[in-house]
Formats: sequence, structure tokens, C-alpha cells
Amino acid sequence: MEIKVTKTTTPKTKPDASALGFGKYFTDHMFVMDYSDEKGWYDARIVPYGPFEIEPACTTLHYGQAIFEGLKAYKGANGEIFLYRPERNMARINQSNDRLCIPQIDEAFAVEAIKQLVLLDQDWIPEGEGTSLYIRPFIFGTDNMLGVHPSHTYKFVVILSPVGSYYKDGLAPVKIWVEDDYVRAVRGGMGFAKTAGNYAASLKAQAVSSEKGYSQVLWLDGVERKYIEEVGAMNIFFKIGDEVVTPELNGSILAGITRDSVLKVLTAYGYNASERKVSIDEIVEAYKEGKLEEVFGTGTAAVISPVGELCFRGEKMIINNNEIGKVSQFLYDTITGIQKGTVEDKFGFTYRIK
Repeated sequence: MEIKVTKTTTPKTKPDASALGFGKYFTDHMFVMDYSDEKGWYDARIVPYGPFEIEPACTTLHYGQAIFEGLKAYKGANGEIFLYRPERNMARINQSNDRLCIPQIDEAFAVEAIKQLVLLDQDWIPEGEGTSLYIRPFIFGTDNMLGVHPSHTYKFVVILSPVGSYYKDGLAPVKIWVEDDYVRAVRGGMGFAKTAGNYAASLKAQAVSSEKGYSQVLWLDGVERKYIEEVGAMNIFFKIGDEVVTPELNGSILAGITRDSVLKVLTAYGYNASERKVSIDEIVEAYKEGKLEEVFGTGTAAVISPVGELCFRGEKMIINNNEIGKVSQFLYDTITGIQKGTVEDKFGFTYRIK
């Protein structure tokens, strides 16, 4: 399918790279493609960034049939432009699509569309430390009628946003509240899919934890309220003695692409990395015994996010004297170095587009 390009006639003023924040600014163009049962996916186009006109009866506004992804583009020291594992994001889009009864996309075509969009708006890629061009593909149902059923029409859209560090304090350790009242997902539900509803389900606990001074929520399983699953915006890892462990994928945890990258890097560099069930009781016991050496989150937005404090049922656990640990720093330096082209990519993670 050809991608038609309509360039903006009113380019925006680019924001100062030192004040980007996360997800506040958007580039001049976006990719859009439509779907209908009769035509399949059609009319692929890059057009000036702007609003959509939708009717009040739009199915997604009522029944939440929407999924999304997140990945980044980086500019190398010599002007190269890299994407990071985009094929994995497009494969995960189709996993989410399947769970929400959204038609499958052509993954290779979607990567090509992202490539063309990024190249068109490449001047928006910031070059400062910790900056990148965030890429947000998303799909939503567009039928205009009420009734609980899969939509017959959809839009697939990609927008771009120049971003700084996900957390305002950069790589400084974050404080995390362990939630044992509200639940986010259960096996058989949508926890493994990157769908809007999962994030809506997390908002109440996030608001409560924020009032208590915590930046993220660590979720326990929705049945026994015992086993650790993931943090609101990232997967979670624990260094207990000589083991670096993350909860196993169980159908209610998102299969994070950075999570997978971390496991591969740790294994390649000789660390004892594992995926298994991890209970909150194990973490508390490891902390009391002095074996809980590091905790860190992984995700596209923050890459590696060291955790300096966990709070469970009012008991605070201060991790590594509230400082970033050696493993966390090593992973951050290695993965961001691969993304920027300054560290050798032994894994085939990067996708050079220029």
C-alpha cells in the first residue's frame, strides 16, 4: 500500500529541549490509516498533525475498544537515526488487537510507516542527554452506534512527541507504593494487552498513592493479592543476593520490550537473571535479611527506573540507601548506549533508518 504524504504549510515552533517533559509537545505530522470490513486497511497517509472529528456515538467513547504502543527514535552522535526493536512493538500491537477483536495490521508495513513519519519529522528528534522522540501508535474503533460489539471500522494512528526524562528528577530513585486493595488485572482479562482500559483501571490507586507521596503503584495479583505483577508504567526487577529476578509472564502482566531486553543483556553479561513467581512476602523477608540489594523498573518511557523506597502496609523499605545500584546503572548505560549507537549492539536491537 502506498503512503500518501501531505506536508504541513504551517510548521510549529519547536520547544526548548531543556523543558520537554513527557508527552506535552507533538510534531508537525501524523500517520493515519482507516479500516472497514469491506475494504480492510486502506488510505494510508501522512498528514499535518491535527484533531479528528468524531460523533458522540463513537463506539470507543462508550465501550473502550482502543489499544496503543510506545517506542522511541534516537539520534546518534554522527546524525544516524535509530528505532529500537520496532518489530516487537508491532507484534505486540497485534496481540492486543486479537484480545480486543481489532483487525490485525501488517507489521512490516506499520514499521515502514513509522520510519517514513520519523524521517519526515526528524528535525524534531532532540539530542540532549536523556531525550528522544517518543512514538505513539494507537488504534480505536470508530463505529457510530450504541451496542456492545466489536466495531466494523477503525483508525490506526501514529503521533510523535519529543520528550525528556519520564521522571522530572531523571535517574533518581523513585518511591513506590505496594497496592493490596485495588487490583489492575487478572488472568483471562486484558492485563497482557496494552489497552486503554488497563490504564483507566490503575488511576484510582495511582491517585491514592500520589497523595501519600509515591510516584508509582506496584500491583499484586488480583486473586491472592500475594504475588507481584508490575508497576503502573513499567515491569519490575529485584536483585536478591546474586539473583536478578522479575515476575514471570502469567497472562496479566505486559510483556515489556525493555523487560525482554534487560533479561537478554543480563544473561549475556553473566548475571543470574530469572523469571518466576515473586511474592511480596519474599521481598519483605529479603529486605529484613539484608538481601534485597536493588529494585528497578523497566519500560520504554523511563528505560531503567531505580527504586529507592517500597511501602507495603505502612512499612517502608529503603533500597540501597535510596541510591541507584550498580546493576541498574549498568543496564541504563548499556541499553541507552545501544539506543544511541554509542555501545555495540550485540543483540540486533537497533533499527537504523538513516
